[in-house]
Amino acid sequence: HLLLFLLFVGPFNCFASYSRATELFYSLNEGLPAGVLIGSLARDLRLPTAGGQNPESLQPPLSFTLASHGLGGQYVHLDNRSGELHTSAVEIDREALCVESSGATIFGGSAAVSSSSPSPESCLLLLDVLVLPQEYFRLVKVKIAIRDVNDNAPRFPVPHISLLVPENAPVNTRLAIEHAALDPDMGTNGVQTYRLRDNYGVFTLDVEENENGERTPYLIVMGPLDRETQDEYVTVIVAEDGGTPPLVGSATLTIGISDINDNCPQFNDSQLNVTLYGNSSLGTHVATVHAVDMDLGSNAQITYSYSQKVPQPSRDLFHLNESTGAITLSTKVDGDTPRLHRLIVLGNGPGCIPAVITVLVTIIKVMMRPPEVVPRFIANEVEGVVYLKELEPINTPVAFFTIKDPDEKYKVSCYLDGDGPFRLSPYKPYNNEYLLETTKPLDFETQQLYEISVVAWNSEGFHVKKVVKIQVLDDNDNSPVFSEQLIELSIEENNVPNAFLTKLHATDADSGERGQVSYFLGPDAPSYFALDKTTGVLTVSTQLDREEKEKYRYTVKAVDSGFPPRESIATVTITVLDKNDNSPRFINKDFSFFVPENFPGFGEIGVISVTDADAGQNGWVALSVLNGSDIFVIDTGKGVLRAKVSLDREQQSSYVLWIEAVDGGDPALSSTAKITILLLDINDNPPLVLFPQSNMSYLLVLPSTLPGSPITEVYAVDKDTGMNAVIAYSIIGRRGPRPESFRIDPKTGNITLEESLMQNDYGLYRLLVKVSDHGYPEPLHSTVMVNLFVNDTVSNESYIESLLRKEPDISVEEKQPQISIEPTHKKMESASCMPTLVALSIISLGSIALVTGMGIYICLRKGKKHHRADENLEVQIPLNGRINLHMLEKKPVEISNI
Repeated sequence: HLLLFLLFVGPFNCFASYSRATELFYSLNEGLPAGVLIGSLARDLRLPTAGGQNPESLQPPLSFTLASHGLGGQYVHLDNRSGELHTSAVEIDREALCVESSGATIFGGSAAVSSSSPSPESCLLLLDVLVLPQEYFRLVKVKIAIRDVNDNAPRFPVPHISLLVPENAPVNTRLAIEHAALDPDMGTNGVQTYRLRDNYGVFTLDVEENENGERTPYLIVMGPLDRETQDEYVTVIVAEDGGTPPLVGSATLTIGISDINDNCPQFNDSQLNVTLYGNSSLGTHVATVHAVDMDLGSNAQITYSYSQKVPQPSRDLFHLNESTGAITLSTKVDGDTPRLHRLIVLGNGPGCIPAVITVLVTIIKVMMRPPEVVPRFIANEVEGVVYLKELEPINTPVAFFTIKDPDEKYKVSCYLDGDGPFRLSPYKPYNNEYLLETTKPLDFETQQLYEISVVAWNSEGFHVKKVVKIQVLDDNDNSPVFSEQLIELSIEENNVPNAFLTKLHATDADSGERGQVSYFLGPDAPSYFALDKTTGVLTVSTQLDREEKEKYRYTVKAVDSGFPPRESIATVTITVLDKNDNSPRFINKDFSFFVPENFPGFGEIGVISVTDADAGQNGWVALSVLNGSDIFVIDTGKGVLRAKVSLDREQQSSYVLWIEAVDGGDPALSSTAKITILLLDINDNPPLVLFPQSNMSYLLVLPSTLPGSPITEVYAVDKDTGMNAVIAYSIIGRRGPRPESFRIDPKTGNITLEESLMQNDYGLYRLLVKVSDHGYPEPLHSTVMVNLFVNDTVSNESYIESLLRKEPDISVEEKQPQISIEPTHKKMESASCMPTLVALSIISLGSIALVTGMGIYICLRKGKKHHRADENLEVQIPLNGRINLHMLEKKPVEISNI
């Protein structure tokens, strides 16, 4: 008993007892997190720990091991060294472990869950622990009691509970509510009380507990019930447990009040007064009595009968329907029939005293009988209604009417009363026979029902009316009618598949199936349009492209369900609205234009053609130059490309532009095209002489020079291209002792010695060389003076230079050089060749200067000085200066007809 007491004291205190039987008891609450200490086996078994052992001893450390990792082992963690037992990551749920509370045990290896001890509500987790080494070996039985916490709310097994209470149930009647609430928690945490949210002042709840501890709620009637006042009560039953704080559950409780036979039939009136004419026909309705019983079902069944006080003649004259209470005339009234009848009618209910009502029938005697109208129908007639099809031909017979006087004393006439295409005429040769027939075709859509009367009257003014109802039957005589014969629709292109277009609507004036309309596409409709047969919803199953097709036009049909079916046709037109889904397109990706240089500013270079498949604002295109906008401009409307300034091929031979086309959509789309402008050359640059660099330079020619030897060369270039850059060299002026001794190659410009030089050929030679291109329409040229000094040495340079500064007296020869026209490789084809040509020129000039300098130096060293006074003596001094071709002044040339 002491162990049981320690087992259940305190929510987190763990107690252990140790005996030689090596059995330990612990307890803890369910639902604890991982790492909560359950107990220390080493401490509770009073085993020596590492801290208490002698440091000098060589005893091995203790080891704690679960004998089997069964069901119980998953909920705890055992430290093998210290023997401390903690909760594991698997949360302990007492309700899941201990399903029942009557000793059920769920085994899992050597560890088990048991609820057999130490109390009926306990739930035990059983573990077997092995303690090693051998010196301390033992098998420890560990029992962990799982304490219940209030973690479950009461719950009713069904959300709606129905209970039936007789309306005559006395006060304090107890009725068990079978569907009691369930709570998996135990003890006070289980269901403790029940209550009603609304007891209507006539109900309350009580709870009874049986020997097993089960609590059942009972409904107690606290006041009188009356089904006829209120037959049902709906409230909420609430179950509450005893936890802290308490948890609740609820369900809807419907209390039905069952009927008992506590009401009897009652008439609203005690007497009815009725008047009946003596000439009334058999079956004439006299009166109807009606009683009311507030009960239900069989308790409210009422039958009617005559009281025994009603005499038999009255019973025979008037028939009483025992179910409906209707009183009708059952025999003819004659002269012997009493004029006043007192009919006492009883309303009988089960187990009740009959209700009583008195019907006073007064018969008024009629001296003559009214005329009789006897119909004989030709057309189909059912229960007094004649059925005629529409579109029946004129004069279709409906019925014969026989008009007669039952007393055969008076003359009887008749006529037709009411509106409609009918007439009533005597049927010859018979007397008192009349034929009812149509006067024009009937139209169901105009009027479906006619009600006419055949009226007969005698000479005494007595009238009789026979009502005839004529129902017109529909025929399929109307075709469906579209609300619009031309259905104009619009939809934006690039629509989603199966996009809704419209809902067609057609009406058919016919009735029934004849008026049911189905819709169909015409044969000219494209396959990607769909029309719902029943609803008339028109859709398009694919994306439409306005650029592919902008207008659609096809027919649709509306067909009714008559036989044979009738149909009508409407036309559908669909306009596909534009979306900005197309970028502007150039007719070419690359445009090339050839323009002569010096083309006037704002002249038309070319036209850039661009299109946009879109329409309206989306198809409006604006052009702009992305690069080179400071030189070129483009006309947005016409696409004309112009240059703001005159273009010089020698400065730049070609231009590459990027033109952007932007449409007017929102957002705008764009595209670009490459424009290449190639400048055609015009002969606007004369040849440029690179060597000799000056008219004041000269070259020493030794007398020993052999004929045919090259002396020097004239080197020139032309910035133009093609024929405008083909250069020819010619000597147009000479001066010297024998000037014809030298000739120039018209192609290369090389000057060679033609004849051997003699003693008298010494002196200064001046050759005026013309450098000319082959430009069209007029070639351009330059001239240069080539100075050659024929002598062995140069003795007086200053004198020679003074002679060179004098203006030479040379006659110009107008002889054109005869050469084949071929483009020379000495022309300036592009700005990229200029550095190479300049470098080669500098190297050549440097070499000549070096050779000349060395010769002069050698002559000075030998001390040889020669002074000659010949006036023809001229001295050439080579120049080493550089010429920047780009700084040369250009000579303007006018060209035309290019």
